[in-house]
Amino acid sequence: MNFIITATLDAIKELYNEEVAESVINIQETRKEFEGQVTIVVFPITKISKKSPEQTAQAIGEYLVENVADVTAFNVVKGFLNLSISESYFLKQFNEDILTDDFGSFEPNGKKVMVEYSSPNTNKPLHLGHVRNNLLGYSVSELLKAYGYDVVKVNLVNDRGIHICKSMLAWQKWGDGETPESSGLKGDHLVGKYYVIFDKEYKKEIDALKAEGQTEEEAKKNAPLIKEAQQMLLKWEQGDEAVVSLWKTMNEWVYAGFNVTYKNLGVDFDKFYYESNTYLLGKDTVDEGLEKGVFFKKEDGSVWIDLTADGLDQKLVLRADGTSVYITQDLGTAAMKYDDFKMDESIYVVGNEQDYHFKVLFLILEKLGKNWAKGLYHLSYGMVDLPNGKMKSREGTVVDADELIADMIATAQEKTEELGKINDFSEEYKNELYRNIGLGALKYFLLKVEPKKRLLFDPNESIDFQGNTGPFIQYTHARIKSLLSKADYKAEVGSPKAGDLLPVELEMILQLAKYPAEIETAAKAHSPASLANYLYELAKLFNKFYHEIPPIVKTEEGDTKQFRLNLSKKTADIIFKGMLILGITSPERM
Repeated sequence: MNFIITATLDAIKELYNEEVAESVINIQETRKEFEGQVTIVVFPITKISKKSPEQTAQAIGEYLVENVADVTAFNVVKGFLNLSISESYFLKQFNEDILTDDFGSFEPNGKKVMVEYSSPNTNKPLHLGHVRNNLLGYSVSELLKAYGYDVVKVNLVNDRGIHICKSMLAWQKWGDGETPESSGLKGDHLVGKYYVIFDKEYKKEIDALKAEGQTEEEAKKNAPLIKEAQQMLLKWEQGDEAVVSLWKTMNEWVYAGFNVTYKNLGVDFDKFYYESNTYLLGKDTVDEGLEKGVFFKKEDGSVWIDLTADGLDQKLVLRADGTSVYITQDLGTAAMKYDDFKMDESIYVVGNEQDYHFKVLFLILEKLGKNWAKGLYHLSYGMVDLPNGKMKSREGTVVDADELIADMIATAQEKTEELGKINDFSEEYKNELYRNIGLGALKYFLLKVEPKKRLLFDPNESIDFQGNTGPFIQYTHARIKSLLSKADYKAEVGSPKAGDLLPVELEMILQLAKYPAEIETAAKAHSPASLANYLYELAKLFNKFYHEIPPIVKTEEGDTKQFRLNLSKKTADIIFKGMLILGITSPERM
């Protein structure tokens, strides 16, 4: 709609003898209850016209109708000028722009962005919270790729520390040599089992010490198990052969398990970083900070930064004994990732409980004069709840990602079989279909909500073939594919005569035309939610179009039939492309 902006600038020059910047002209979609397709917000222009919003809108409206062939009528509602655009303009836009193969594609923009997501601990399997993280990270990566970025997906694995030592120690004491092969358990589940065993035994020891008169705090510190785990961590850091060997073995089990889950979720990574290789990084950054006067040393030798002037507090960056804290290694890892990839932007997909941590991290890097720190962004997201309460971790009642995926596929099978439309499909296709519907339901439900919002995940509600769900959009895609097949569709241009366009057909063109802007908006916001909801609105509108027009297959050959088939085909194409960005496959038949 650039021609509207240009023409409005001409109108202002002609009517008020003023040249203004393009940014003054604010155009938006006309609200459903008013006539027209494009609305100009007139309020900013009244500073130039020195007239009321209504008078200004009236004058500009008259100018546009008189001087712009495609503006056919206007109406004024307070400070809003609603314009009606000719059908021939929209038909031309549809045939010459929307129908092209590269519609909605963006040229490479020459910028590189890193998206770091997943970042699991190696002491337990992935859970529902990780699922949201993985789907968000993958989808934002695909979105930025579609918008023209060169994207690097990375995973920083928390593979060391006290948590993994707890699993290792419990396995040593009570594992009796159990392996994934001997137990039939996925490796991450096996290691997670011993993390839970450690916790149970540790609690027993705490209770026993409390019974002897120790406080909760004292008992937690003095329990023999935690002391042994701390000893094991120390041995790991000293490179003790037996400990390092067991650590490697158990982590390998976990990675094999994670890889199965990642494959089932359909997510991937270009590079893995491991905390065991990065936890010593950052100490040189601390030296640099002391040299530059950004950090200061306290009497006990610990190193701090004072961020009180920035509305934050004092932050420890190195302990008195010279060991690092989380922020130390994050400073080092951020520098290492930049050295490896020289990216323009770096996005951290991490839950909102870390909001403060990332504020501090980014601020420290800026104060250290790292010019790349301006490109750092924390994509913060909310917790996922289930209808029956929050996810828990150590008690072993966590919502496991593998179980969730299996349940979603089983529910998809049950609901699809109830509809009874797949009896003639092969077993192989059916299984693939259940998988696509189950995962489509899960992904869409988690991605349609703004990342920052906490969300309640209801598996049953997500696999509904009606409403704002993945399966509804997938079903619409399959319905169009079936229609095109029955009509023996061929790609040719066909246009009804101007004046013959039905209101719902015009609505379809307008909705399809929004696709590139939706990609841009979603990419800039680092949020697939608006794209997901756009695809739902498109699918919903197609179903309205399908029911309001005469059956397409039975319509006599000619321009009108071809045009309606083209509208249908383009809708299927955009649904397919848009859903792929969300990591969802749209089946051909359902």
